[in-house]
Amino acid sequence: MAEHDYTARVVWTGNRGDGTSTYGGYDRSWSVETAGKPVIYGSNDPLLGGDPSLHNPEEMLVAALSACHMLWFLHLASDANITVLSYSDDPLAVGETDENGASRFLRATLRPFIVLAEDGDEARADAVHRQIHKVCFIARSVNFPVEIDARYRIGE
Repeated sequence: MAEHDYTARVVWTGNRGDGTSTYGGYDRSWSVETAGKPVIYGSNDPLLGGDPSLHNPEEMLVAALSACHMLWFLHLASDANITVLSYSDDPLAVGETDENGASRFLRATLRPFIVLAEDGDEARADAVHRQIHKVCFIARSVNFPVEIDARYRIGE
């Protein structure tokens, strides 16, 4: 087994001048700064006082799960001689918050819409989806179930 390092710099950008001296006196905004890449601006979930125009950690986790699955699907589809012409996903994750305010994800459903070439076979493509949870870094790291509800179109 080989270990790999992943880094990012997360910086709180929400100090209005008095830091966290009062709970309502600061913004829940932050940025992700990774050398040589565009900055990603984020905030807390709007349910918790965050800026709804910015990404929140929960959305980013769901997006990472979806992107990892997509990249593995494209790789394994290519290996299986399945030609993918287009791939988009509208994943849905469901969370819960207990009476103490602690939250967690309960489950996620990836809902990719995939356009296959004219000779595409949906059953073979579904078989590829079933292989991905064994190899996708993010899917193998989360502790909640991830379902796949793929839709297909054959041809452009």
